[in-house]
Amino acid sequence: MSENAPLLSSGYGRHTPTSLPIKHKLIAIMKSSYVNVLLVLVPLGIVAGHLQWSPTAVFTINFLAIVPLAALLSFATEELAAKVGQTLGGLLNATFGNAVELIVSVIALKKGEIRIVQASMLGSILSNLLLVMGCCFVAGGYNRLQQTFNQTVAQTMSSLMALSCSSLLLPAAFHASLPKSDLKDGDGAKTILSLSRGTSIVLLVIYVLYLVFQLKTHAALFDEHPAPALSTSIGQEMRPEEEEEEEVNILNTGESIAMLVIITVFVSVCADYLVGSIDSLVETSGISKTFIGLILLPIVGNAAEHATAVLVAMKNKMDLAIGVAIGSSMQIALFLTPFLVVLGWIIDQPMSLEFSTFETAVLFVAVFITNYLILDGESNWLEGVMLLGTYTIIALAFFIAPV
Repeated sequence: MSENAPLLSSGYGRHTPTSLPIKHKLIAIMKSSYVNVLLVLVPLGIVAGHLQWSPTAVFTINFLAIVPLAALLSFATEELAAKVGQTLGGLLNATFGNAVELIVSVIALKKGEIRIVQASMLGSILSNLLLVMGCCFVAGGYNRLQQTFNQTVAQTMSSLMALSCSSLLLPAAFHASLPKSDLKDGDGAKTILSLSRGTSIVLLVIYVLYLVFQLKTHAALFDEHPAPALSTSIGQEMRPEEEEEEEVNILNTGESIAMLVIITVFVSVCADYLVGSIDSLVETSGISKTFIGLILLPIVGNAAEHATAVLVAMKNKMDLAIGVAIGSSMQIALFLTPFLVVLGWIIDQPMSLEFSTFETAVLFVAVFITNYLILDGESNWLEGVMLLGTYTIIALAFFIAPV
């Protein structure tokens, strides 16, 4: 079939060519994101880890190598989601959207790096709530007076975030209430571990019920497509947003699955060397494990989501931007973190939901300010600056923290 074959509707809001040469597909994949130029670092990072270069070199190269892999993973997920329908597509995006964080955390958990796992999970939540949403508000609102989004959906997701925040506050408060004798003989740690595992099972059940709520019983609420919004640009008259260009699918179902598998393997290898270099990096650089896990690793794992959310916010599609920012944080809090606790239970690693008092306070502040800003269903660039400022202060605090 010719390269100019007619486009067929995929049923997921996109179109797919009936046939496209492999060469053209590879070129299209490489052009899908500017960060793909960093793919040259993937083999270099594997070589650096295998030959045991300096910890700084191994960490830096593999850190940068995971960025384009995360972008490709996001691309393959979107291609696959477009083929399987809206319901299953949403589930796939929920599952693979945080695949990089999951892979890095599972590898760290197997190595016994509990501190890295906890910091990475908390950092991903903070990154999405403050950094991503702050960038969305600024990028979408700098030339508009106000932007609006679905208040009901945003409040539903933020309420679940408040629930997950309380699940992290309770183990810390429980630890503070235990007598010192229990803490010394280890009974307190076992009790908190049991509390964390029980809480994790409850959170996983709530997450499954949320998927039923989102994809089945209240799907119409989440799939609502309002009339074209009016963009109130500063110094301009009210005008309808421009029509979105039709997106073209590049891969078929089999190719999308194969790409997901291949990219996941490369992410696993790079993540293995990345995590393995952290201890030596901490000793040589003086940077704490908490800062690495809470600030640096989430930037890698969320790179593709960051770019996507900012781009759609600039197009005034704030419902999608809010869904990426808060939805991703909620998935980490309600699914990934409890899942890792249960996985640690299975492989005999003492992963718990007990975070330090400072960390739980930071999470509470992040959830509080986020809920407050989205309460009215409107946003502007100054609110984005507030979120970015909060994230900067938190990053500075963890950078200068001794542990």
